[in-house]
Amino acid sequence: MAIDRSSPLSAPLWRWRALEWALLAMVIAVLALLFLRQMRVVQAQAELATIQSTLGALRTALVVDHLRQSIANANSAAAPGVTNPFELLQRRPTNYLGEMTAGHAREAAPGNWVFDPDCVCVGYLPLHDQWFEAADGGTLAWFRITGAPGPLQITAKQRYVWQGNLLD
Repeated sequence: MAIDRSSPLSAPLWRWRALEWALLAMVIAVLALLFLRQMRVVQAQAELATIQSTLGALRTALVVDHLRQSIANANSAAAPGVTNPFELLQRRPTNYLGEMTAGHAREAAPGNWVFDPDCVCVGYLPLHDQWFEAADGGTLAWFRITGAPGPLQITAKQRYVWQGNLLD
């Protein structure tokens, strides 16, 4: 037995069902958009954590190297030479590209670390630069290595902000 969909009683039912499906589709679309936005925020927070972790590892490597040199040269007054802190790590980050000047670093792929021997700086090119703000409007975060004699320090060359947090 076939249902007559043209009857006056079944037409409002089908319109109501179509409205329900349209509302459900809109709710799912809004939830998907909110999920994607939140996912990008979490990705940016993960990148910030990775940047801070790498800077922490480099700072620790510089301190350990200073202590090692202090023990080895206990009677010597020679100041240690500044070296690439990535060379002091047991395992370099996979996103470390090597030594390059600031001009070449700007052309590097986003999400990578570099060391500039001319500046004696460590640089990072953000993967998600919409969350990154530099005081000079640049797209790279540069961290200068200073502090000899004594343990070398890594400090930001200027003020960097990442998602409203100071990056140092």
